[in-house]
Amino acid sequence: MPQKNKLNKIVSRINMLPEFVRSKTLTTLFGKTVKFTGTAGIKVEKLTESGAVISVKNKKSVQNHIGSVHAVASILIAESATGYVVGMNIPDSAVPVIKTIRADYLKRASGDMRAESSLTSEQIRMMQTQEKGETVVPVTVTDGEGKEPIVMEMTWAWTPKKR
Repeated sequence: MPQKNKLNKIVSRINMLPEFVRSKTLTTLFGKTVKFTGTAGIKVEKLTESGAVISVKNKKSVQNHIGSVHAVASILIAESATGYVVGMNIPDSAVPVIKTIRADYLKRASGDMRAESSLTSEQIRMMQTQEKGETVVPVTVTDGEGKEPIVMEMTWAWTPKKR
C-alpha cells in the first residue's frame, strides 16, 4: 500500500481524538487552510480516505433571496467534500484541481445542507499510484428534510506540482 500523504497523516491523527472534538478540529484545520471555507462557516463532520461529510447551517450569511442556502454555498460543500477526500489520497508530489462541476437544481432546498462524498477502492488506488489523472467523485447533497434538491457531479484531476 502506498505511503500516506501529509494531509492523510494529519487527519488520521485528528480522527484518533475523542469523537466530541474531531469535527471541530477538522473544521478549524480546513477553515484556516482553505480560507473561504472558514469564511462561509462550513463544518467538516467526517473525513477519511474513502469519504467525507461536510455541512453548512442555513444562516443569514449563506442565504439567498428566498431564505434557503444559496446555490453557491451548496456547491461549496459539495466541492469541499469531494476535494478533501481526493486530497487525502493523492501523493504529496501532486496537486488536486477541480475540473468540472455539474449541478442540476431540482427543487427548493429547506434548512441546513449536507454533502457526502465517497471514493471506490479503485479510485483510491488510481490516485495513489498514477502521477496524474482524473475521476468523477460521487457526491450527494441533502437538505434539512433529507431530500436531494440538487444533483451534482464533480470531476477532479491531479497533476504533478512541478512541471
